Amino acid sequence: MPQIQQPSNQIKLTNVSIVRLKKGGKRFEIACYKNKVQEWRTGVETSLDDVMQINNVFMNVSKGEVAKSGDLQKAFGKIDISNIVKEILNKGEVQVGEKERDHDLTSLRKEIATLVAEKCVDPSNQRPYPVGMIEKAMAEAGFSVKQNKNAKSQVSECIKQLQTDSNLPIQRARMRIKVSLPVADATRLREKVLEGAEKVEHDETGVEDWEVTMLIDPGQFRVINELFQKECKGRGRLETLTFAATASTSQSTS
Repeated sequence: MPQIQQPSNQIKLTNVSIVRLKKGGKRFEIACYKNKVQEWRTGVETSLDDVMQINNVFMNVSKGEVAKSGDLQKAFGKIDISNIVKEILNKGEVQVGEKERDHDLTSLRKEIATLVAEKCVDPSNQRPYPVGMIEKAMAEAGFSVKQNKNAKSQVSECIKQLQTDSNLPIQRARMRIKVSLPVADATRLREKVLEGAEKVEHDETGVEDWEVTMLIDPGQFRVINELFQKECKGRGRLETLTFAATASTSQSTS
C-alpha cells in the first residue's frame, strides 16, 4: 500500500498562540509561545527565539501551511523572514479560541483576587480574606476583568468596586513605616509627616534624631518620600517595615 506523504512545506504545530496579519489580500500567520506576544510588545522580551515556536511565516498555522516566498515578496516587499515576523508580531492580531479565552480570563481573575487579598483586610479584625472570598465578592460586585490589561493594573479598580458594590467589608492593608530625621529637620517637618499617619505606634525625640513608627495608607508612602527628597536632601531615612495585614502581632524593627 503506498504511503501518504505530507507535503514538504507543511509543519504541524500544537499548543501555540497564533498572530495573524492580513496584507496584500492574503492572510499571514506566525506561531508563538503562549504569553510571549504581549511580552514582546511591551519590551519585556526582546529575543525572537524566545517568542517564536518556529521562525517562519504561515498561511495557516493550524494546517501547517507555510507561506510561499512569492506571496511574502508581493505582500511585504521582501522575503527576509525575521523582519516579516517582527512586522506581524507588532501589527498582527492575536487569535484566541473560546476555551483558551475562558481559561485566560479565569486565570486573570484569580490573579487579581490574589493580589487584592494580599493588599486588603477585613476592617473589623485587620486580617486578610481568603482568595476564594475575594473572588465571590468580585462576582457579587459585577467586576469585569479586562483581558488586555495585566492583573496588577486592575487591582485598584477592583478594590474600589468591592468597597462600593459588594457586601464584603474591605479596606487596604495599612503599611508600617519608620521615619528618622535629624532634630533640626523634624522641627520643620514633624507636622507634615504625621499628617499621613493613621496610627502612631512609636514617637521618640533623641538628642540628635527624631524617630516615629506609624501605620499609613500605602498611597501616603510616596507623599512622604517626595517630602523627604524635597526638604531633607538625603538627611532623613524612610523605611518600610511590614504590611499591618500580614500579622497582627508583627513588631517593628530597626
